[in-house]
Amino acid sequence: MKKLKNDYKNKVKDYHPKPNYMMNCVKAFLVGGVICTVGEVLMKMYIHYFHLSEQNAGNITIVILMLLSSILTGFGIYDKIGQFSGAGSLVPVTGFANSMVSAAMEHRSEGVVLGIATNMFRLAGSVIVFGVVGAYIVGLIRYSLKVWIS
Repeated sequence: MKKLKNDYKNKVKDYHPKPNYMMNCVKAFLVGGVICTVGEVLMKMYIHYFHLSEQNAGNITIVILMLLSSILTGFGIYDKIGQFSGAGSLVPVTGFANSMVSAAMEHRSEGVVLGIATNMFRLAGSVIVFGVVGAYIVGLIRYSLKVWIS
């Protein structure tokens, strides 16, 4: 039985297309860079035209980018961008909005509470927990170093 599995794996390996890692990295870099550049341009526009502080302009920019990615997810465009770019569209904050909206759309037939609300945070919840725990650990390390050095 084990020999059959190994033979099957070897035969499949011959027909399996080889991934082009370099091209995937370039596409991810370019799409992620475009998303971040759009965010930077929006932020500079808010600072210049609306005379907002850098902090306020950054907050509004994040909201606008998440809104745009949510709308693009609803129309199915963000999924095509993700298929093309891979991790390039997942790493910015737009990927977080995409994960929440796509989960909400997928489970909307199960109802608002048990479908949308429960499943929307299934993937996004782990990101939030990782961010909070990571920030707590970094804060403890920084505080410990500050106390230890002074």
